[in-house]
Amino acid sequence: MKPSEFHNNRGWHNWIVYNINDTYIKKYSKYLKGHLLDLGCGEAPYKKYFSQYTEKYTGVDWSKTFHNSGADIVSDLNVKLEIDNEIADSIISLSVMEHLYEPQTFLNESFRVLKKGGNMVLQVPWQWRIHEAPHDYFRYTPYALKHMFTKAGFAEIQIEATSGFFTTLLLKINYFTLRWVKGPKIIRWIIGSFLVPLWTLGQLLTPYLDKLDKDWNIESQGYFVIAKKL
Repeated sequence: MKPSEFHNNRGWHNWIVYNINDTYIKKYSKYLKGHLLDLGCGEAPYKKYFSQYTEKYTGVDWSKTFHNSGADIVSDLNVKLEIDNEIADSIISLSVMEHLYEPQTFLNESFRVLKKGGNMVLQVPWQWRIHEAPHDYFRYTPYALKHMFTKAGFAEIQIEATSGFFTTLLLKINYFTLRWVKGPKIIRWIIGSFLVPLWTLGQLLTPYLDKLDKDWNIESQGYFVIAKKL
């Protein structure tokens, strides 16, 4: 099973980023256990996948989500969560923190509701277009992430870039050309029939081209963070 199998945002222009994230989600699934909180769960597209590794899944999101909500608990992630102390054995949060105007509060609260010995796995974009406007506030370097997680109280913080320069560049080109797919249905079909092969070829090639980039941290499309509450 692919973690992103049920993700509605996966498309012809961007499937590579979901394949990349799937690789890292699978890699870090070993840190997920017991009662898992999915903070900013949206439609909860990963619920079925995470349930293989955990005993209980609880999705948390606010009432103003742009998606159909799959939340079990409705709570604004910018403020104190309506969740008891040390209730979660593990926490996951994917492509959420860029949408929060109080990200440090979010990490502080994540630390509070996590049990001692528990892990938090978080993914954020770095080189990415504005999305879900107006609720798109920040992009985070590895240094900002390390500082913020440390400030919240986390330890054993690991940060990993998810791509090199060429994948980042390709995604920017693909999202730019996606703007051309508009107008009547027949026009969109004609434009799409031209772009889809180019999108596909680029996404097949860039993983190999990324091997030429010796420092992914500089131009990555995003980062994964794994941190522990001691």
